[in-house]
Order: sequence, then structure tokens, then C-alpha cells
Amino acid sequence: MNIAVRVEPVHGSPSEVDYRWDADTDILTANLRSRAVGEGASGSVEIEGSDGSWLILDLSAGSIHGVEVAVWPEVRKRPTLSPPADVIDARLIVASGNGDVAAIEMDTALAAEADDAERTIHFRLGPLRPTRAVRIARGILVDVDTRDRVAGVWLLDVPPFPADL
Repeated sequence: MNIAVRVEPVHGSPSEVDYRWDADTDILTANLRSRAVGEGASGSVEIEGSDGSWLILDLSAGSIHGVEVAVWPEVRKRPTLSPPADVIDARLIVASGNGDVAAIEMDTALAAEADDAERTIHFRLGPLRPTRAVRIARGILVDVDTRDRVAGVWLLDVPPFPADL
């Protein structure tokens, strides 16, 4: 798994997140409300788990702008699941080619865990390794490893699935 990123400081408060459930397909989408400004690729990085699961990172102006869970991996439930306490606020720029649109697909091990209420969900990409947490929005943290590669994604304060309301 090798999604290289550049961590850039941000000025001001992290963006709010808009969550959207598609009740027919179980797809969960989390998008930053504010749009990235700058130059860089727009498109997606599609991560396929060895079990057929799909996690998509949406890019805008080169930075991660949203997360979509298209096909869920098996989710391990925990009574509680706490995100990292030590986080930095930053923008993550995904390394890409020279084009205006990025469409990258990669295969890896993809694991998911959630608290019992499924309000906090953590996706781990690839093998377990040391990481630091980067807050790209108030409800999205990204685990970045020591080689500046994406190692996981946290979705926080996820609204309940529509059938559960």
C-alpha cells in the first residue's frame, strides 16, 4: 500500500463534514464542506481490499476532500473506540502525475473497526505500523505512517444508518 502524501499546515479551523448514507447500497460518503484551493489533481484513489471491499479517497486540487465506503469490509465491533488524542490539523496532498485528473487504483488489506453505535469508524490500510493522526476535517482523521503514506482513515460522529433511525 503506497499512497504517498505531503502534509501541509492549514490556517483556520478544520472544515465541517457532510455525511450521506445511501440506504439502497449501504454506501457512506463523507465530504469536506469547504473546497480545497490550489493546483493539483482532482479525481479519486480507489483502494480495494483483498476481501472485495472498496474505500475511495476523493481528491480536489490535489488534496483529500472526501471518503466513500463503497463496499464495506467486515467491521469488527468494539464496546468503545477512541480516535487518537494527539492530532495535527493539516491538508494532505496526494502525489500524482502531471494530469488534471487522478484515477488511481490499488489493492491492499483493508480492515474496519467501529464502536457499538457505529459513530466512530476506523479503516486500516495495509499492515499495522506506527502512524501519526492528521485531522483534515472536524470528522475525518487520516493515519499517516513514518514514510508519509496513508495508513488509515477515521470517520468521527457518523450519523446512524437510515434504517436504524
